[in-house]
Order: sequence, then C-alpha cells, then structure tokens
Amino acid sequence: MGHTAKMAEAAAQGAASVNSVNVQLFRIEAKDIVDGRFANEEMLSRLDASDAIIFGSPTYMGGPSAPFKAFADATAERWYDRKWANKLAAGFTVSSGPSGDKLNTLEYFVLLAAQHGMIWINPNLIPSGAPQHLNRLSSYIGVMGQAGQESPEEAPNEADKQTAEALGRRVAEWALKLG
Repeated sequence: MGHTAKMAEAAAQGAASVNSVNVQLFRIEAKDIVDGRFANEEMLSRLDASDAIIFGSPTYMGGPSAPFKAFADATAERWYDRKWANKLAAGFTVSSGPSGDKLNTLEYFVLLAAQHGMIWINPNLIPSGAPQHLNRLSSYIGVMGQAGQESPEEAPNEADKQTAEALGRRVAEWALKLG
C-alpha cells in the first residue's frame, strides 16, 4: 500500500466517523486500465450512486497520475448525462516536495468537479506551518501530503493524514446537511 492509499484511508476514516454515512474506498488498479483507457464500469456505477466523491492521486510531473487521468477521461459519458451534477467533491494529493506542483493536481480535481457540475468542498483549515499541525502545507482548495522515498509507514506524516481525515469528515458532514 502506497502513500496515496494512506491518505485515502485517512479521508475514509474521517468520513466514516460521521454517523449515518456509508463510505466506499476505491483504488484504481493496473487491471482497470485497458489499452490506456479506464475500464471499470462497476466502480463508475458505484460512484454514480454516491452523494460525494473525494478525488485522490499522487502528483507526478506536475499533475495527477496517468491512471487517475485515464479514470477522469472515462467519466466523459457521465459528464454528458450529468450523472455527477450536484454531488459533493473534494480532493487530496501527495508528492515529495512540501509544495511542488501539488496545487496543479488539486486544481485539476476542482476543474474536473466543475465540469461535472459538482459542489467543491475545501478543507476549511487555517495553516500554521508547524510540522505537527493540520494543513501544515498551507492548502486551501484541497489536502496536500508529503512523501518521498520513505515507506508508507513513515510518510505522509500524522499531520498530513489527520488533515485528510478532517477533509473526509467535513465532506461527510456536508453530505448529511445537504442530503
């Protein structure tokens, strides 16, 4: 299990901490990509039935990973049919630098959500810059985690995972409010 999966688990844990919220955790696997295209219709159908989606991807070379981009491209039919309109959306990303190009990945998620007519939920966490505090990497539109070559047991650190957990909880709380 990698760094991004650790952040996804934290976001899912935060969402699951809210009473009456059912959480599903999805992972884009190599088997889901066929000839460069995302081909897991079951996952897409389950996302169609959800009230909220939290997008997550590592940041590679200034943007989301190729598997995530293949997934996003495969949502075009849902875009045309407005299947995700008015769902809640949020996002997180992980890369080795404290800032790097993570903002670009989060902006990609925001644009993807906007194209689908989704409602973006930000973390609403004031950064302090302290390594042990929530939102230590100072992101306002989504959650940033930092992990380089260390093992997923070492990075992202607890503050980054707790920031993802707080985002998951916030999305779940809004899903109940708007539900």
